[in-house]
Amino acid sequence: MSANEDQEMELEALRSIYEGDESFRELSPVSFQYRIGENGDPKAFLIEISWTETYPQTPPIISMNAFFNNTISSAVKQSILAKLQEAVEVNLGTAMTYTLFEYAKDNKEQFMENHHPINSTTSISNIISVETPNTAPSNKKKDKKEQLSKAQKRKLADKTDHKGELPRGWNWVDVVK
Repeated sequence: MSANEDQEMELEALRSIYEGDESFRELSPVSFQYRIGENGDPKAFLIEISWTETYPQTPPIISMNAFFNNTISSAVKQSILAKLQEAVEVNLGTAMTYTLFEYAKDNKEQFMENHHPINSTTSISNIISVETPNTAPSNKKKDKKEQLSKAQKRKLADKTDHKGELPRGWNWVDVVK
């Protein structure tokens, strides 16, 4: 099988496996993100895997540069990437995206054992949450009126008389045909 056929088969498998999973996100047909851990978990992290042209014969590109990972130190990121690269070398030549995501989920605690959240991001989020109540009332969404096209307006005008009222019998049903 060619690399493209392998990629198509793996893409179809990933879509069926992760259908409805909030942690999985398909950025493009060759790029995927998976969140390891729950949303509020301080030890949660995001892995992005992008396939190369000749994947699975060549290793995919694994990245942890997502904004979600800003609280993780670069040393912890590098250790996670190194362990994932070891798993890539073991599985080279086979479809491995699912395997890598599951490997990361199974070893999450081991990956994050040296993790200490960076506090600079936390203080920024606290500042934002303090200021949010003051700006919330002014940002109320106003219901927009549906904009009609010229043709729609003309049809509406043709249905009504010059006063804007519908003609007598407009909703009558034609019983006899």
